[in-house]
Amino acid sequence: MAEHTRVDEFLTSLLAICKPLESFDMPLLDAHGATLSEDVFAGERLVMRSGSRIRSTQIGLAASIGLDHLPTRPHPRVVVLSAGPDLVEPGVALKGDEEYETNSWLLTTAVREVGAVAYRVHSIPDDEDELLSVIEDQLVRADLIIISGERHDDSFDLITRALSRMGEITTIDVAIEMSGRHNYGVIGPDKTPVVTLPGDPIAAYISFELFVRPMIRTMLGAATIHRPCVKATLEKAIESTSGLRSYIRAALSEDGNSVVPLSAQEEFSTLSDATAFIAIGEKEEHVKAGEHVTVVILERRYI
Repeated sequence: MAEHTRVDEFLTSLLAICKPLESFDMPLLDAHGATLSEDVFAGERLVMRSGSRIRSTQIGLAASIGLDHLPTRPHPRVVVLSAGPDLVEPGVALKGDEEYETNSWLLTTAVREVGAVAYRVHSIPDDEDELLSVIEDQLVRADLIIISGERHDDSFDLITRALSRMGEITTIDVAIEMSGRHNYGVIGPDKTPVVTLPGDPIAAYISFELFVRPMIRTMLGAATIHRPCVKATLEKAIESTSGLRSYIRAALSEDGNSVVPLSAQEEFSTLSDATAFIAIGEKEEHVKAGEHVTVVILERRYI
């Protein structure tokens, strides 16, 4: 039986199995998007701080002071796999109980948005030995592996069995409403970190934001690993399950002072519509309109 684990406890366990990648000097164009690993000076003047993301303006600044390389932590290489026998590639007509494979597309692009190099692996077969072979093949190019199963328990169990043959794996239930079981651990000769996310795309994305994104930011050596949070006034009352934390997809106002929970939280469209999560604690069941809530900012896009 999987243990019930708080959000902060799970994140602590994940951060313990990953570390910043070794830094080295990279040519300017290759360094774009990576993280600066050392302070950069122009004479005695500090012009770029360690831990900052290297953007176009930093590239231009480096060139202006005569640098053709920058000390960086490289982009982590993240392999995204999706398992399940009934998953079909988009663009193909569905038959019977088949469903479109969503998570690898969602997670691969989410990984890239964080600043990592992402490799998407096509849906993998419902066979433990074949799954093991696929994962072993990916270890040579992975600093982190993310796997999602489909919504059925047999797929998750298949993944768990395969990973357990390759390393030390822990299975948990995270105390998040509408979430599911997760695996984490290290596998292979280099003890590569691996995380298994729920098959439901909404649950998988919430787990990615809360757990995997901080792992990638840690590997980048970033100065901050979490999304920014603000306090905002709730425009519409919401309910939550006692004992579980909830992350409600929402739209944050332009001034950041108020937040509106999106309707139809069970629909996938709430992910693309949301600019924020409303974080509701385990002890809160009823949050009234007008109360102040904690809001995790996903992006600066407003309604």
